[in-house]
Amino acid sequence: MFELAHPGWLFLLLPVAGWSWLAWRRAQGEAPDAILNHPALPLATAMRQPAPGLRGPVALYGLAFAMLALALAQPREVGDWVVPPPEGRDMVLLIDTSLTMSIRDFAAYDPKLGDREVERMSVLKDTLSRFVQGRAGDRFGVIVFGSEVATLTPPTFDRAHVIAQIQRIQVGMAGNDTALGDALGMALKQVRTRRLRPAIILVSDGADNNAGTLTPAEALAVAHQSGVAIHALQFGSDPYAAGRAGQIDHDPQPALADLARLTQGQYFSIHSAADATRVMRAIDKIEPTLPRPPRRRQVREGYWAVLALAAAALVWARWLALRRSA
Repeated sequence: MFELAHPGWLFLLLPVAGWSWLAWRRAQGEAPDAILNHPALPLATAMRQPAPGLRGPVALYGLAFAMLALALAQPREVGDWVVPPPEGRDMVLLIDTSLTMSIRDFAAYDPKLGDREVERMSVLKDTLSRFVQGRAGDRFGVIVFGSEVATLTPPTFDRAHVIAQIQRIQVGMAGNDTALGDALGMALKQVRTRRLRPAIILVSDGADNNAGTLTPAEALAVAHQSGVAIHALQFGSDPYAAGRAGQIDHDPQPALADLARLTQGQYFSIHSAADATRVMRAIDKIEPTLPRPPRRRQVREGYWAVLALAAAALVWARWLALRRSA
């Protein structure tokens, strides 16, 4: 569909038309015939030739001015509506890199090898990468934790960068223990509350917190007060839980399920690659993005072509005027 962005400029065509008409009338009486004399010819045989007229330059100048007025009106072709990216939320991927994430106890199907056992971390990186790729509009951050806590990337809209940081994760890169409280505290510092509530996707094997200075209970209190949802994904199970069954914990800390429940999040237990895919689809529905109405359309400007025609007409008119004076 063609339209004029500023049609008011077309009123300039009225004075352009008036000037062109007056200049055309004036040019009719200003083009006397030229008398060609030659010394070898008698005066009686002098040849009379019509002089180049002024109508050509006048017509071209009028056309050029009309084209300039049309260019100011900004003709353009308007296409389909441009759909903006949806409005998302801040999401921090909080990933446990302790040694238990290297256990090969996840079932995955390979067309060449059939059913086989793969490493937990391998399944996690593949699943999270596909999840991030499909969430346009969200700001993603990546934090890893073990004995220490490290931010691989603060929340950003650059999904390609986030996926690259996820693929860099290695088991044991932050130590062998589990500083869960410190990791939650770091994630809470980085999220920002917008119209949609922020969320933390906590991935761990459920092992007890045995490192760090901040306890999970203290981090839970901050998350609850800030309105940040924690979705806890227990990857596999804690292989040492049976050896601690008879121990008395004098300072009980909330488990992964408690962290999710008390922050209005969800708790998931994952034991295979299929479980991981199903869980990420569920989180995608729990934390949806908001579609934004389109506010602009695809536009192809045409004023440059009109300006080119005006410039060509001006050059042509000037050439005719110089030819007449010569």
